[in-house]
Amino acid sequence: MASYESFAKVYDELMDNVPYDTWTEHLIRDLKEYGITDGLICELGCGTGNVTTRLSKAGYDMIGVDDAEEMLSVAREKQDSSEVLYLQQDMRSFELYGTVRAVVSICDCMNYLLEEEDLLKTFQLVNNYLDPDGIFIFDFNTIYKYKEVMGDTVIAENREDCSFIWENYYDVEEEINEYDLTIFVQTQEDLFQRFTETHLQRGYTLAQMQEILQKAGLVFLKAIDVDTQGEVTEQTERICIIAREHGKRKEA
Repeated sequence: MASYESFAKVYDELMDNVPYDTWTEHLIRDLKEYGITDGLICELGCGTGNVTTRLSKAGYDMIGVDDAEEMLSVAREKQDSSEVLYLQQDMRSFELYGTVRAVVSICDCMNYLLEEEDLLKTFQLVNNYLDPDGIFIFDFNTIYKYKEVMGDTVIAENREDCSFIWENYYDVEEEINEYDLTIFVQTQEDLFQRFTETHLQRGYTLAQMQEILQKAGLVFLKAIDVDTQGEVTEQTERICIIAREHGKRKEA
């Protein structure tokens, strides 16, 4: 699952169009809906900590988990204090020191799990590390987005000190989306260093996610179209799912 090794250096600059503020507002709203206004929260696939730090500033005690050390290095450099605990771990085998009130994961991190078995392992661990009735919130890209919106496309951007070429290919039979990234980072006035990376993501349906959540012991609560914040449709590109821990008993 290792990725973003080269991209980490310029990730925040090239991803400045991602609506982190809006996504964090939605997370906080959903957490509060289930009575979680403070306490310990774990973010899986935290990357450079853009959402982790925002939730920390909102009053939550945060743990950020990611398997890319380069991304975590950027996250640690950015934080104002040591209030966020960052752990380099794979989502499929992450370990915490105890249970947490909620686990969150956004920006299609779950799509990097290419096999349903890997999703099941991750969801089982989430259920294990959640407090009784704890909440799990995550999003994922749909097959519709990969097939109909992204498809076989090429995106290129030039910035003041870096640029990238993003070539996208979607395999309909395998339901695997491939990103081929070529990144040019300015190291001196007239010198750019070239990096290449390949990322693979799998498209999932809402029904598949619901079935895997059930197998993992979690209770599905609802699904939201991230863009419209309404009901999920056949044209939904990104789905947010909210699920609840199941199996632990609250103390009397």
